Amino acid sequence: MEEDTFNSSDQDISKQNLSLSLSIYIYIYIYIYVCVEKEANRYYSIFFFSIMAEQSMAVSSVDPSEQFIILRKPDGTITLKYPAPEIPPTGDDIDADVFTKDVPLNEAKGTSVRIYRPRNATKGSKLPLIIFYHGGGFILFSVASLPYNEQCIRMAREFPAIIVSIDYRLAPEHRLPAAYEDGVEAVQWIKNQASGEPWLRDYVDFSKCFIMGSSAGGTMVYHVALRLYNLGLDQLQPLKIIGLILNQPFFGAVQRTASELRLLNDKILPLSSTDLMWDLSLPIGTDRDHEYCNPLPKGLSELEIKALKSQSCLVCFMGEDPLMDGQKEFMKMLEESGVKFVKYFDEKSYHAIEIFEPEKGHPGLSKAIKEFIYQSKHGY
Repeated sequence: MEEDTFNSSDQDISKQNLSLSLSIYIYIYIYIYVCVEKEANRYYSIFFFSIMAEQSMAVSSVDPSEQFIILRKPDGTITLKYPAPEIPPTGDDIDADVFTKDVPLNEAKGTSVRIYRPRNATKGSKLPLIIFYHGGGFILFSVASLPYNEQCIRMAREFPAIIVSIDYRLAPEHRLPAAYEDGVEAVQWIKNQASGEPWLRDYVDFSKCFIMGSSAGGTMVYHVALRLYNLGLDQLQPLKIIGLILNQPFFGAVQRTASELRLLNDKILPLSSTDLMWDLSLPIGTDRDHEYCNPLPKGLSELEIKALKSQSCLVCFMGEDPLMDGQKEFMKMLEESGVKFVKYFDEKSYHAIEIFEPEKGHPGLSKAIKEFIYQSKHGY
């Protein structure tokens, strides 16, 4: 069968396959030629980067409209929604393991927080505080979205902890750095609640605060932590941030990684969807090497290294996540800068498995986060 296919007429060969075959033959010819000329090192680089340039043009066959509800407005703008139910807050007068409550953050911006309090928590229990940023590629979800609401309930119940989930502004209406700014503002609001909001004032140990985010929320943790340090951590007292939890952070780059190419049509995060997320969330006129998306080109300044060294850090990543290689490069940058951190790696799990299949993805991840909170050098 292979021989028949090889000898079939040119009419049966697509232009795309013909072009690719010619490219391969040209690259091989160049490589053999330069080896003969004993300049293999220099020309092998040309060969390698030509291949990588071709890979960077890889196109996913998944249409993002199959994953998102894309609403086009008369003025040409678009809004995206994910078909996930939104759950109202419970209040504290129902039979539930965890009570939830929504509180406005900045009414002018339309931001708010949702607080999660375990039912069995008592006043003065001094529970750790987790400030949580949900995922969604900066364009999807809210604190009320079922997957993230359920995740916060599980964490509040199992750790136990008080969770404050932040409803930040979304793109494309509010492009980055809007989400990062909202993340900072939320932390500043929380520090003022030591004598304010009863669910925080009466139940939280303000000296045991962790900032956590999943996917795009994990990226927010990184940027928020740097911005808070630049503003001065002393200004946050009595709130003390002692740990950062980056769960499968959403980083990108112009150059495609091996994991992106291997998982080009991933069921959760295909390349076409991640490209759309960055196109809609990054400042207009920038690309995926912008520092809001890719921290590697800029690197870490001495001040930023001090910021990350000032608190414990946990990075969680999955073996079947298209973002895995980008996350590895991020961790390499931390290591080379002398920033110590803890890793949690699940080789067989995919991106956001803890919300799509919590029975599979939540137990291991939850255990790692709980151990980090209670066993970190700054923890309990």
